[in-house]
Amino acid sequence: MRYFALLFGILLLFGLGGCSSRQLYESGQSWQRNQCNQIFDALERSRCLESTSSSFEEYRRESEAVRNAR
Repeated sequence: MRYFALLFGILLLFGLGGCSSRQLYESGQSWQRNQCNQIFDALERSRCLESTSSSFEEYRRESEAVRNAR
C-alpha cells in the first residue's frame, strides 16, 4: 500500500509539473503492466495484462461518457 501511495505522489508531482493527461495515463498503464509481469500464474498474468490494453482514446471516451451521464 505504501508503494501505491508513493507512486500516486510521484504521478501527482508529474501532473503538477506540466505532464499531459495522456502521459500520466501511459505512465499508469506502464506501472500496471510491470505489476502484472510479476504475477507467477500465466492465466492470471494474462488477465491482468489484458486489463492494461485500452488506449488513452478509449479511456478518454469512457470517462467522458461517465461524466456526461451524470
